[in-house]
Amino acid sequence: MPHETPLLRFGVIADPQYADLPPWLEMDRYYANSLGKLREAIGALNGEDLSFVVTLGDLIDRNWESYDPVLSAYEGLQHESFLMPGNHDFAVAPDRLADIHARLGMPAAWHDFSRDGFRFIVIEGNEISLFSAPEGHPRRTLARERLATLRAQGAINAREWNGGIGEEQFAWLKETLEQARSAGEQVIVMGHYPLFPENEHNLWGHERLTDLFARSGNVVAYLNGHNHAGNLGRNGNTWYVNFKGMVDTEKENTFAVVEIFPDRIAIIGHGREESRTLPL
Repeated sequence: MPHETPLLRFGVIADPQYADLPPWLEMDRYYANSLGKLREAIGALNGEDLSFVVTLGDLIDRNWESYDPVLSAYEGLQHESFLMPGNHDFAVAPDRLADIHARLGMPAAWHDFSRDGFRFIVIEGNEISLFSAPEGHPRRTLARERLATLRAQGAINAREWNGGIGEEQFAWLKETLEQARSAGEQVIVMGHYPLFPENEHNLWGHERLTDLFARSGNVVAYLNGHNHAGNLGRNGNTWYVNFKGMVDTEKENTFAVVEIFPDRIAIIGHGREESRTLPL
């Protein structure tokens, strides 16, 4: 007999990628239309009983001024909101790069929080990238080296629009998973970049994280955006759910409500997002 009352419910939005720009028709991206879609999604999510709503990155497509209209749309959200940046959120003037996490109201670039016996971990896959730090910064230099190594290996995710995490963040992630296990908490990790299945959009060094999650054994799901087509996979005990990008298509929306039960995760898709039942 399946459990009927969820332990936890939360909303998910991915890749609104707003900008006051004409559409990129070849990619089916309608940047300016995302404001209306965002307001529609927020209206629908306000009608749900939710612990919080998470947005999995790429709130804007480019330009610092794009943040004002997007973040003003979020002011209508009646639930607690967790925002994180994607690669496009760093497409701003170099002197603004250090302000992105604060602009999104984040307590830190990577952080965790607990809700109803679950630990949620937010990772920052833009940390080591060609866009999150100004030219000449050590992180930018490290990103060039990592990308060159991946290209030499023929990796399909050796792309300038992907990123990775540094050693300090990886050590923190490992320690946070251990703390959650000691506390008897199951974990849901959230980030912008996919980790699994193999895809050209995947985080640089994704295998290290999927191996860590498999060893840890308490990560029930990893949630991400970035690949606007969406994706789904399972590796070990962990479901990898890639939510579809809101910016795609002229009119159709996409967002979701996630319900966690003792024996399954239910995803209630809206618009283009698929509904799924993922057994635990």
